[in-house]
Amino acid sequence: MSTIFFDAQMSDEERRQQLYQGNLFVFSPTKSSLGLCKFARELAQEAFAPFDPQQAQHHLAVERYVEILAVLKPKFIHHPTCKELIWAIFTELGCDTAKTYFDVPRLRTMTHGDYLTAGLAYAFHPHRDTWFSAPPSQLNWWVPVYDIRPENTMAFHPKYWSQPVRNSSRDYNYYKWNKESRREAAKQIKTETRKQPLAEEPIELELQIRIVCEVGGIFIFSGANMHSTVPNTSGHTRFSIDFRSVHLDDVVARAGAPNIDSECTGTTLRDFLRADDLVRLPEEIASLYDQQPPTDGELVFTPVRPSHTVGSEKVVNETR
Repeated sequence: MSTIFFDAQMSDEERRQQLYQGNLFVFSPTKSSLGLCKFARELAQEAFAPFDPQQAQHHLAVERYVEILAVLKPKFIHHPTCKELIWAIFTELGCDTAKTYFDVPRLRTMTHGDYLTAGLAYAFHPHRDTWFSAPPSQLNWWVPVYDIRPENTMAFHPKYWSQPVRNSSRDYNYYKWNKESRREAAKQIKTETRKQPLAEEPIELELQIRIVCEVGGIFIFSGANMHSTVPNTSGHTRFSIDFRSVHLDDVVARAGAPNIDSECTGTTLRDFLRADDLVRLPEEIASLYDQQPPTDGELVFTPVRPSHTVGSEKVVNETR
């Protein structure tokens, strides 16, 4: 059973401990989270013009839609404005930005119906981020860019916080994913063919929590929480932003949520940047999380710049 804290007034250290126990935190919009959403909307409106980004799927062939996302998403991911606003969000919520590290923010899209559920708009099945080589101290931050509804938000499955699920994470190596699969997202249109960790037993999806908040509201949850994409039946494409954080002290102490069923190899820790100055997490710390010396793959994903051109835009294949 999970507790949901709304606008909780507690220290970052106390909040992290609650998150490592499977509890969820929801915060009202802040000045900086609203700024991040505004910036994302501006980019999306420019990319999908003359259509409303929430309705563009109803006017465009799916192949053209994917071409637009292939430009829009990397532009958002790598824009310095995003990193500045994330630093400000951490400050507003009491994080120590000298010890808080984060990975680059993603702009997620979940279209209505079955229009596009693979690749750049992958509909995530029930999963834990720890199946994907996330460290036990990883916290996930999720922010809706436009109004969300119960029909297009995300779902949490609290029953599985303490109940292991048989899954295929044993076959997932993050470094091989970086080398072999990550650049293929824009090619996944009709079906997701890349091999990702999946539950190998039925998940009771009806036992779930759906949280609906204002634009710019912030969900924070542990990467070990079981969560999934709600099938979008709202008629609107959902746009959201997510990024992940770790606290240096917890990484060094190997603190965090319990690992009850993940068997993946590799670690995402080398992707994390210090909020204050964007310096990467030290290698000697990240390497503590390698179960064996890496022998194949890419420790840190390096996007191809550029891979192809759509209109006048240079496209960089950069997405999970």
